[in-house]
Formats: sequence, structure tokens, C-alpha cells
Amino acid sequence: MAKELEGKWALVSGASSGIGAELARELAARGARLVLVSRRTEKMEALARDIQALGMTEIHVVSADLAEKGAPERLLKALESRGIEVSILVNNAGFGAYGPFETISAEIEDAMLDLDIKAVARMTRLFVPAMRAAGFGRILLTASTAAFQPTPLYASYAAAKAFVLSYGLALRSELAGTGVSVTVLSPGVTRTAFHTVAGHEDNAFKRATMMEAAPVARAAVSALLRGRAEIVPGAVNKLSAFGVRFLPRPAQAAMAKRLMS
Repeated sequence: MAKELEGKWALVSGASSGIGAELARELAARGARLVLVSRRTEKMEALARDIQALGMTEIHVVSADLAEKGAPERLLKALESRGIEVSILVNNAGFGAYGPFETISAEIEDAMLDLDIKAVARMTRLFVPAMRAAGFGRILLTASTAAFQPTPLYASYAAAKAFVLSYGLALRSELAGTGVSVTVLSPGVTRTAFHTVAGHEDNAFKRATMMEAAPVARAAVSALLRGRAEIVPGAVNKLSAFGVRFLPRPAQAAMAKRLMS
């Protein structure tokens, strides 16, 4: 039986673990050939072996730090030289930093904003023209439920994800009628290395709402292929993202601070 993405190339950034790895698995299961991009080559190669052991797909592994100046451009050029035309772009790479804003080093904050905002914009700008010319493209941007309200102790990260959410929905409108669609994924707390990297210890909110990465990825890819504008996986996350809009922003921030502490 033919699969929806048979023969098409899907690029997944942040593909070495967590949601990115599960997105890669899900896209492969639907027939896509994969370009896996992250800084951790060994983990991507292990993922590629796991996927290919199931006889699923062709995979190209690229080690790159997309936050580096010129890295997205070099990636595009390298893929073009191999004759790889990306039809599905998954801008998933990113990380967060937890704590009072003045305790987060400028170096860490700059690196986070470079990856979570600038790399997303550069990658999207670079890969959309070929999609538009082909009359087909699917773009998935990974935001977060943190994008829906000011979030103390994740101030810069939440603001970066608010950018991703707004940017993605704006581009979706601009690209209407071209055959290229944009979907924004806003996961809540997910069992990945995110909180370890961010320096956020376990708390009651995280334990009560945590989802596994695989169902998040399945929901995201299903929404992407249906051309949906947004997907917030999980009933609790959906309720939170919807309900918070009825609160004044200072109240949103106060509530988020209690949950993150």
C-alpha cells in the first residue's frame, strides 16, 4: 500500500533524541526519506540504524549546529549538491534555560535565542522557495505551550517560542494557495532531555502533565499532513492553552510562575 510521503525528503532538525527522533520515526513510517540534522552524530546514526533495520527508508545524517552563522546556508548547499530536494521541513531544534533571568549567562541566552529564533527563520526562508516552485511543501515548527503566556523562570525561552508560534501562523497565511502549508506544534511537558539541559528539577506540575515523546510526534505528523494550523497534544495541554487566553497577562504570568517553581 502506498504511503503518503513515499519518496519525499523530510528534514528534521534536533533529530538526535526526544521529540525530534520520534518525528523522524513517524515520518519514515509514512514513507519519507530523511535528512537528520543535529550536533550529535552518533545518536543520529544510531537512530538511522534503528529505522533502517525496519526496512523503512533512505537516511542522510548531517552533523551541524544550526545556530552558527552560515550553517543553514551550508546545509542547503550540501543537500543541493546531492540532489536532495526537501519537501517536508521540521524545524524542531531548540533548548531552554531555566531560572531567574539575571542568573542565566549571556552566552547561554544568546545561544538559545540564536537556535530557537534565528535558525528557525533562516531555515524556513532558505527551504521555502523550492517548495513553492514545486507546488508542494509541509513545514512543522516546534513551539511550546510556554508560547501562550509570559512564563517567569523561562522568560527568554517562552518569549522565543511565542515568536515561533506567531511567525509560523503568519507564514501560513502568506503561503496560502501555494501548495505549501505551515503547522505549529506546541507540546507541553514531554519526557525528553529538555528539562535536564534547562536545569529544571522535577516538580508536581511536570509529573502530573508529562507526555511521552512518541504520541506527541504522532499527533504532530498527523496534523502536518492534514494541513492543520496548530496542534497542542494532550487534553490537559489543550485546555491550558485555550483557557489561559481569558486571563489578563499579569495573571497568566503569576500562574505560570507558580507552576514552574
